[in-house]
Amino acid sequence: MNEHSVKHSTFVIERNYEAKPAKVFAAWADPVAKARWFPKADKFDFRVGGREINRGGPPGGQVYTFDACYQEIVPDRRIVYSYILDQDETRISVSVTTVEFKSTGAGTQLIYTEQGAFLDGHDTPEQREHGTKAMLDKLGDELKHQ
Repeated sequence: MNEHSVKHSTFVIERNYEAKPAKVFAAWADPVAKARWFPKADKFDFRVGGREINRGGPPGGQVYTFDACYQEIVPDRRIVYSYILDQDETRISVSVTTVEFKSTGAGTQLIYTEQGAFLDGHDTPEQREHGTKAMLDKLGDELKHQ
């Protein structure tokens, strides 16, 4: 019999980008722009109640499925979504994420807050935070090249 466990955690990541909030928001809202810094979506329906689904992983390795539902969208200000992350057929986490875009005059302060339930030791908050920081760094690189 497998032991079941859950670890609850919240982490906050802040990034400052030299781009206006509308441009940073668009990098999340437009599927072509988002695919340049986040895995290309199999489904991308950016509206309240819409879903984004991505599947991928290393060649020959496990397949990870990100399945998100957009809960609130305030253009250029805020995105709130809930998502599950599966590793093959195993659910490894369930999260609620808020992405805030705040004008800093010349740019944008992005505040990413994730509240997660990490299941049965398959993933940890530390691993997720590390991966999210790398993802937000890729977003910063993409914004610089636009």
